[in-house]
Amino acid sequence: MASNRHLGRIIVLQSLYEYEFRKKAGDPTAEIDIIVAKNIEPYAKALGDTEFVYQLARDVSGRFEELDAELQPMAPEWPISTIAAIDRNVLRIGLHELERSAETVPPKVAINEAVELAKAFGSDNSSKFINGVLGTAYRKIYNDDTTSLKENHHEEEAQPTEPEKASANNDDKIADPASSSSDEATAGSAAA
Repeated sequence: MASNRHLGRIIVLQSLYEYEFRKKAGDPTAEIDIIVAKNIEPYAKALGDTEFVYQLARDVSGRFEELDAELQPMAPEWPISTIAAIDRNVLRIGLHELERSAETVPPKVAINEAVELAKAFGSDNSSKFINGVLGTAYRKIYNDDTTSLKENHHEEEAQPTEPEKASANNDDKIADPASSSSDEATAGSAAA
C-alpha cells in the first residue's frame, strides 16, 4: 500500500493535471481547492493528513510559471510546453519540493517520489527524464556535482524521445490513485 504522502502526491498530480487542463481550456471555474476536494474525497480516510495535499497543490499551482522558467534550462532541448502534461506536473512537484520542502522532505526522497510518479503515470522513458532533470536541479540547488541520485546512476540529463513528447495524448493515465503501486524502498519508505 502506498504511504500517506505518496498517495497525497498522486492526488496532487491528478489535481494539477485537471487544473492546468481546465485553465488552458478557459474554464473560469477552475479552482485548485475545489479540484483537490473532489479528488481527495474517496481517499480522505486512508490519507489522514489532507492539509499536506491541499498545501502542495496550492503551492505548486501558484508557481506554474516560475517553476517552468526554472525547469526550462534543465531540459533545453524540450520546451516545457511540449513536454507531456503528466511529466510537466511531476517535474513541477519535484522541483517545488526540492526548493521549498527540504526540512520536511529530504531532497533525494523528493526526487525518488517524482520518479515513482513518472513510472506509474508517465510514458516508458518518463522516469529517466524526470530523474535527469531533477538530478540537475538537485546539483544546482545544493551545489553538488558528485552525488549519485539513484543506485542505477542516471546522472546524465535524460532527454525524452519523440514518443514522450507525443505522450500528451496519453495523459489520461491518472485514473485511480489507490491502484498505483509504489516501490517503497526506492521511494524512501519513511513517509516523506
